Amino acid sequence: MFPLRRRPGFLAVVLLLLLFLSFQGMDDADKTIAYTDQDGRIKLFKVTMTEFLSSSIWKNPLQPKDTQPLAQTVFRRKRKEDRTQELLQVDREAELNMRNVATDRSRNFSNKVRASYNIWRPGFHHTNTDSTLRLMKDQIIMAKVYATIAHSQKQPDLYVLLMTCIKQSQEGIGDAHMDYKLDLSALERAKAMGHALSSARDVLYNSGEVSRRLRVMLQSTELNIDSVKKQNSFLVQHAAKTVPMPLHCLHMQLTTDYHFRDGVVKEYFRDAALKEEEDKAKREDRSLYHYAIFSDNVLAASVVVRSTVTHAKEPEKHVFHIVTDRLNFAAMTMWFISNPPLPATVHVENIDNFKWLNSSYCSVLRQLESARLKEYYFKAHDPSSLSDGNENLKYRNPKYLSMLNHLRFYMPEIHPKLDKILFLDDDVVVQKDLTPLWDVDLKGIVNGAVETCKESFHRFNTYLNFSHPKISENFDPHACGWAFGMNMFDLKEWKKQNITGIYHYWQDLNEDRKLWKLDTLPPGLITFYNLTYPLNRTWHVLGLGYDPSVDLVEIENAAVVHYNGNYKPWLDLAISKYKPYWSKYVDLDNSHIQRCYMSEQ
Repeated sequence: MFPLRRRPGFLAVVLLLLLFLSFQGMDDADKTIAYTDQDGRIKLFKVTMTEFLSSSIWKNPLQPKDTQPLAQTVFRRKRKEDRTQELLQVDREAELNMRNVATDRSRNFSNKVRASYNIWRPGFHHTNTDSTLRLMKDQIIMAKVYATIAHSQKQPDLYVLLMTCIKQSQEGIGDAHMDYKLDLSALERAKAMGHALSSARDVLYNSGEVSRRLRVMLQSTELNIDSVKKQNSFLVQHAAKTVPMPLHCLHMQLTTDYHFRDGVVKEYFRDAALKEEEDKAKREDRSLYHYAIFSDNVLAASVVVRSTVTHAKEPEKHVFHIVTDRLNFAAMTMWFISNPPLPATVHVENIDNFKWLNSSYCSVLRQLESARLKEYYFKAHDPSSLSDGNENLKYRNPKYLSMLNHLRFYMPEIHPKLDKILFLDDDVVVQKDLTPLWDVDLKGIVNGAVETCKESFHRFNTYLNFSHPKISENFDPHACGWAFGMNMFDLKEWKKQNITGIYHYWQDLNEDRKLWKLDTLPPGLITFYNLTYPLNRTWHVLGLGYDPSVDLVEIENAAVVHYNGNYKPWLDLAISKYKPYWSKYVDLDNSHIQRCYMSEQ
């Protein structure tokens, strides 16, 4: 027997344990509890079963505060043992069924968020998410009109009210461009502005000054919009005509290599000279596949050649005839000397070596050298200048001054020994083997091309001036247009039907640019009118240089994709999602490209 006064804590715990056991199975009736504190004094109080099970009563006052109460530990241990016994008694068959159900549930589980609960899907957002913002901006415009009139009619109270509302609305809008970015008080400010405008309208509605000022504002806004459109057109054209610094660097590096031949470069030239002699016969072999490329852009021409050779089934049978100008001849030649697309053949020519290409024979060359055309391009007071507001700024692009752009009408003169040739623009990428094109029966027609007319678009009246009698009398305005950029030309039929003579005839008639604007497609449509065989559309997909909505499936399935337009793939203007189709054929291992392009990154 322990002395009561010396072991009060222990005795209290024993009594409480006995009392706990006596509570089992009883209801929640009040019970009287007696215990002795640490000084030996007896304590009495009433407690329910719920209160008794509370941890605050089961604590031993002599234990540390963070020590687990004894009775609570005993209770939890007993509950755990009971639960263990229940689990052990579960039928094995029931357990197997539970497993099967859980397995089936996991197989059929979908972690996809239901569309109706996906706040990021496009359909979730309202179409007019800037409706409040636009309302407030319209209110400000109207308030300025009323405020000006109120001031002129000496109504200071109304003027002050309107100016106050204008200031508050502008503060509420801030830099917001959508409703969710508006200030929290924006809606209240819009309501206040609405009341102010209603008051102003009641006072000033019959004033003729309101309608006059609104007409002036409308005209001023339209003029501003026109001005911005012209500036945008001018800047896009300017950016499209500008040679990027990396591309200029590449041309300069290659030109330097060409003129200062030393070290390993000498080996390039020796090997190139030997191959030139070996390939001389190939350049006139009618059994091979011949391509015509006219370009002053080394990088663009290299992509055309590389992409074509990559997909060719018999690359040794492909011959590329590249014509460039005097300024870029050294760079173009050096590129294909140091980066030959073996086993294909590349022959680079200088346009200045074509002695037959002179102003007495070539109509367009004579026009390009005329003072009238130079004034058209270079004089600011010309009606087509930006200051005079002509929308057709694209027709003043200097590329139309280059004869490289017009050489496509002189194929038999450039390649007199060939029967067929495939013309490729330098802004295309080849994605499939093109050799089947040489087997297409053009049925005696000169030009094989993909038609571009869709509904009312890209028909003859898009490009030609049908108010001119010479055009309206000879051509159907609804005739379907077709694309330059990938064209199979039958040179035998070309000579037989004197296509170059037809081109000269119409080019002479258009010296004053009354039949069409400066470009090569309109005279091409005229020259090959009823002489164009429509190829399957999958051969040539256009629009990657101006249209961000070209079907990606069409692009993937196309044999040739064309970056026609201002957004060329080698420019920063390029449409980003189309650029990889071109850039994957750029030789990134070339030291000059690394030096000129990688330094820009």
